[in-house]
Amino acid sequence: MKREEMSDLMTFMVVAQEQSFTRAAAKLNLSQSAISHTLRKLERNLGVRLLNRTTRSVTCTEAGQRILDTLLPSIQEIEGLLNSLDDYRELPKGNIRITATDFAANYFLLPKLQRFISQYPDINIEVDATSRMVNIVAEGFDAGIRLGEQVEKDMIAVKIGKETQMVVIASPHYLSAKGIPTHPQDLLAHNCINLRMITSGAIYQWEFKDGEKALRIKVPGSIICNNGMFAIGSAIKGLGIACVLKEAVEPYLESGELVQLLGDYTPFFPGFYLYYPSRRQNSTAFRLLIQALRLE
Repeated sequence: MKREEMSDLMTFMVVAQEQSFTRAAAKLNLSQSAISHTLRKLERNLGVRLLNRTTRSVTCTEAGQRILDTLLPSIQEIEGLLNSLDDYRELPKGNIRITATDFAANYFLLPKLQRFISQYPDINIEVDATSRMVNIVAEGFDAGIRLGEQVEKDMIAVKIGKETQMVVIASPHYLSAKGIPTHPQDLLAHNCINLRMITSGAIYQWEFKDGEKALRIKVPGSIICNNGMFAIGSAIKGLGIACVLKEAVEPYLESGELVQLLGDYTPFFPGFYLYYPSRRQNSTAFRLLIQALRLE
C-alpha cells in the first residue's frame, strides 16, 4: 500500500468516527473541501462508495463500515504500541480521550485533575461530557465513566465510586405546604419532577424496594427535564419532589435546602466505574490515570 493511500484511509476513519466533515476537519486541522476531495479520490480508487452523505449526517455504507471495523482495531493496536514507549521516557506523555456524564466528569474526574496534571504536564486529557451512551471503541475514546450497570460485559471496569442511590428529595417549603410522603405510592398524590432519559427518550420510572418487592412508579408532575441539576434546582425552589443521584444532592441535604424522603425504600446499586476495552494495550499515561481515579 502506498503511503498516500494509508493517509487517505486515516482521513476516512476520522470522518466515519466523527460522523461529521466539520468535526473531522477540526480534528485533522484540514479544510472540509480538502477532506471531501480526499474521500472522493479514495472512493474512486477503491471503486466503492464508503460514506452516505446528506446535509445533516454522514454515515458509513456497508463497504465503509467493513473497512472501519477492520482498520480501527489495527490503528488502536499501533497507537498502543507507540504509547508504550512512555515507559522509556523520564516523564510520561500522550493523549487520553474520556467520555463521561456531565455529573461524573465534574464529581469524579475534575477533583483529581489538578494534582494529576501538575504531576504529569505532558499528558493531555480530552473530556466529552454527555449523557448519551457512547460506543467508546467505534468513536475512538480511550475510556468511559458510567454507572456500573451501564458498562458492557466485555469491558474492563475499574471502580471509582462507592455504591450509590437514587434519592427522593424535596424542599422544606414544599413539604410544609403539601405534606410528607411516607410510602412510594404516596408520590402519586404529589407534584414530581420527571427525568427524560437522553438515550432512550423514555421518562424514568422511579425505583423502590418494599421489603423483597421491587417497585417502579410512574410519578405525576408538571415538570419534565433531561438534566439532574435542573431537577435539583427545581426541587430547591419548591416546585416539586425529585429523584436524583445521592452524590449530586449531598451538599443541599447538609445545608438543609433539601430533605431526603423515603430512605427506607431507596435501594443501593453499583456506583461509577472507569471502563475500557479488554484488548486495549495500555500506555503508561493511561495506567497512571487509572491509578489516580481508582477508588481506594
